[in-house]
Amino acid sequence: MRMKSLAIQQELRPALPNIFFNVDYHEFRQTLIQIDEILERSGLENQILDKAVEQWILLKHLDESKFVQSKSCQKLWKKLQFALRCNISRHLTGESFRQFSTRLSDSQLFQWFTRIHFLTNKKAVSKSSLDRFDKLFNEKAVGEVLRQWQGSFLTDQESVEKIGLNHAMDCRDIFTDGTCIKANIHFPADWVLLRDAAKSLLLAIQTIRRQGLKHRMIEPSQLMKQMNRMCIEMTHTRRKKDSRKARKKILRKMKKLSHCIRNHAQKYRDLLIKDREKTSWSEDQANMVLNRIKNILDQLPGAIKQAHERIIGERSLKSKDKILSLYEPDVHVIVRGKSGNEVEFGNGLILTEQRDGLILDWECFKDQPKSDAKLLKTVMTRTQKYHGVIRSATADRGFNSKENDQFLAQKNIYNATCPRSPKQLTERMKETKFRELQTRRSQTEGRIGIFKNNFLGRPLRSKGFTNKAMSVTWCVLTHNLWLIARMALSDKNHHLEKAA
Repeated sequence: MRMKSLAIQQELRPALPNIFFNVDYHEFRQTLIQIDEILERSGLENQILDKAVEQWILLKHLDESKFVQSKSCQKLWKKLQFALRCNISRHLTGESFRQFSTRLSDSQLFQWFTRIHFLTNKKAVSKSSLDRFDKLFNEKAVGEVLRQWQGSFLTDQESVEKIGLNHAMDCRDIFTDGTCIKANIHFPADWVLLRDAAKSLLLAIQTIRRQGLKHRMIEPSQLMKQMNRMCIEMTHTRRKKDSRKARKKILRKMKKLSHCIRNHAQKYRDLLIKDREKTSWSEDQANMVLNRIKNILDQLPGAIKQAHERIIGERSLKSKDKILSLYEPDVHVIVRGKSGNEVEFGNGLILTEQRDGLILDWECFKDQPKSDAKLLKTVMTRTQKYHGVIRSATADRGFNSKENDQFLAQKNIYNATCPRSPKQLTERMKETKFRELQTRRSQTEGRIGIFKNNFLGRPLRSKGFTNKAMSVTWCVLTHNLWLIARMALSDKNHHLEKAA
């Protein structure tokens, strides 16, 4: 199903106030105004919103012909437009939900860009609302629209002139590299997982007790103090003699306390299930607390066993069998082999850009990512699908393999992947084209740094893989709009200088 653009009439926006003598503000303001122009003139905004409305109709099983003509559809459209622009603005600043909520309430520039006065009459937007906006769209749908738009609009000379670019973007030379999205977790020391479990369970118990449901037990804060004290002792035993025996002795105490806390949590879980009507909570609110307890109780035996094997049994575990976090089940041990960063904890990410720095393709991996060499075919196939013929493919030595060499030769794509053999690399560096492409490839490392530090955030604070993947797609959209806006402004300034 493909809806026609609803073409809802937009209200007139008040003019922005003139602010003088601040170059940084002026540049940022011009960039935001240019992004607004790109969204409107290129049709990208309408395409994303059309797709979101389509999915809403399917989700709610509505009659499309009737709903599109209703006021409810117009209200939904403006809400989605507001959410889309809030997401772009927040990722452009790199601020948290709380920080951007304050900035949006105070900034006339962002109120103008997000059209806040149309929807809420300048009512402040909470951090919780911004969090919901971030998850309001479907990641695959937004990614599909963005890829199609880039493959059709940006490569057409007549189309790009609408948004101020002097030339279409050449997507025939592509540059690929992989990285890791670090998880927002502490270093996964095995015994620290027991502290995490104790803290989560005791906080849940305290929440239930505040509702008037109580079972005989020691004050939860006292149990937490005991666990913290053991953690401090465990930390300092490394510097003492017979540290192995001391660590084993402390871990046995931690295991005993963990079992005690687990039993109390199970009793309070059963008590809440039985007497939920006596609390002020709704069924959904009670289920949130119950699910929180269940998540920890399900993983606690595995965390205790893991700590026992590592500290008492002094046996190593395979990475795939380790619990790295009680709250992020999709985090993996990723061996990068980089200086000062031999091992990272998080999810794999692969990015593909063209010469101007526009990100053409991206993929965030829920499972342990395959080796880079096994990912190149997928990247090439997906990029060709949306951007047509590829002239050359450039990547580091991790992507090089005989199988990939054959694949690129069959597709008539110039192979500029860095050979693994130093001898072969020396020979290939004699080729002018290979040398030029490898020199350009160094900028891809910088592009990944810009993307992760300025847009994605270090660490990425989204919880759960689905939300992480959505954040990555929002950041790709924001990054590309920012890049195109800067290029358009540069072309305009160059044109004005020429005219003068």
